[in-house]
Amino acid sequence: MMQIPLSVGSMLEHAEKFFPKKQVISQTHDKLHHLTYAEVGKRTRRLMSVLNELGAKKGDKIGTLAWNHHRHLEVYFAAPGIGAVLHTINIRLAPEHIIYIINHAEDKILFIDEDILPLIEKIKDQLKTVEAFVVMTDKNEKPDSALKPLYSYEELLHTGDPTYPFSTDIDENQPAGMCYTSATTGKPKGVIYSHRGIVLHSFALGLADSAAISESDVSMPVVPQFHVNAWGTPFACTWFGSTQVMPGPRFTPKLLAEFIDRFKVTITAGVPTIWLGLLRELEQGNYDTSSLRAVLCGGSAAPLGLIKAFEQKLKIPFYHAYGATETTPLVTVSRLKSYQLDLTEDEKLKERSRQGILVPGVEMKVIGNNGEVEWNDEEMGELLLRGNWIASEYYNDDRTDSAFADGWFHTGDVVTVDEEGTIKIVDRTKDLIKSGGEWISSVDLENALMAHEAVFEASVIAIPDAQWQERPVACVVLKEDYSESGMKEKLLEFLHPQFAKFWIPDDVLFFEEIPKTSVGKFLKRQLREDVKARYSVQE
Repeated sequence: MMQIPLSVGSMLEHAEKFFPKKQVISQTHDKLHHLTYAEVGKRTRRLMSVLNELGAKKGDKIGTLAWNHHRHLEVYFAAPGIGAVLHTINIRLAPEHIIYIINHAEDKILFIDEDILPLIEKIKDQLKTVEAFVVMTDKNEKPDSALKPLYSYEELLHTGDPTYPFSTDIDENQPAGMCYTSATTGKPKGVIYSHRGIVLHSFALGLADSAAISESDVSMPVVPQFHVNAWGTPFACTWFGSTQVMPGPRFTPKLLAEFIDRFKVTITAGVPTIWLGLLRELEQGNYDTSSLRAVLCGGSAAPLGLIKAFEQKLKIPFYHAYGATETTPLVTVSRLKSYQLDLTEDEKLKERSRQGILVPGVEMKVIGNNGEVEWNDEEMGELLLRGNWIASEYYNDDRTDSAFADGWFHTGDVVTVDEEGTIKIVDRTKDLIKSGGEWISSVDLENALMAHEAVFEASVIAIPDAQWQERPVACVVLKEDYSESGMKEKLLEFLHPQFAKFWIPDDVLFFEEIPKTSVGKFLKRQLREDVKARYSVQE
């Protein structure tokens, strides 16, 4: 067989040639842009020539601090297109983590959205390797800034060469992209994505039994482009010629609903908190969502009630997916098998609430206290993964040894597996509640609570207990129309028929908002501190 290196640049070249009229619809701070792939291709080539003029070389890290829009998409292909490395930086992280990430990656050039300039101006003196800053803005004039040297993205593109070629001497195993974990504990960890890994991952997103992305799709990635490359969808959608709708900076549920209606979005992706907000907007507004064939949900387990509301009330197909920064990220998608279509609606819903089976190209094993667990949907163990787009190490980080032991990525996720290989996330290893020698799944309790009509959000954490080691406490945000009066008793009564007695939380605490991580997951570390403060518990 011919040996043709897989490269990120070739994906955009394909879109230029075969889908030149298809569009990227991009919301920026000031306007809504409509660009064809032919235009995106020329702009990306201009950007590659500009990067060359700015001194970017093969292997250099090109950092981005930006929202979901067309300029960010162009950097996605321009940086690896010259053999450099696209480094998307999570702008929601604490400043000290952003400083660490930029310095640890040794970013040479930073592309920055205009509203993020103040953040970088405050930390500029602590950035050790950055040689140039490029502001991405619709404004004609470059903003005043303490960053030096500062360039305007559009002014640079005006000087670029629209025929600049993609590099052809790229080894498919060399780095193309880079992301850091969201640092729920310790310093963020860097993960390198190869050209080969990104291309093969994009193939997987196009499989009929995964996301089934195709030319006919209108894709709206709500998951940020700085979070595991918007789950790889910008790469796959460009390659396959899908229309892309980029919702831009600080979108709202209302904007998302309007875009779905206006642009006839067929597939969208995001974390459960996004869909909880959209669900409320869709229930209150009058939107046409009939175009939607798939809502992809990942990042954390989706509540059963959320899936039920989308599937049965709104008639919108809702798919659980699972992955991590270290896995590019697609690992599993929960889809019904052909012979499961005859199940009852409740049985189908139960299946859809699981994380699903592995997509082709990935392998797993599940390790419990006594070795590999039985596929009986009862034994719990840590999920280990390996495959063509699974990382083999962290970037210059001694935590590699424990996370990638024996050729497997140790996810830290505790799962059960049924007899047909469908996995269910039970918890993170650090979030499992150990009570009287037994394990209690905070995820199962959270999903049950969020199925109650009064509950908007719920998170369950452990508090120390002298007798049982740990006991669960439920932290709940009620919907606007419900009162706290008598609600604790109602919720506990609601849980009793569903769980063993020792699983039932010792208490229910009510919050106006549950703290979240930079990528929208419940921030249980902070929540534990808040609960301890309420109880005055001392470890």
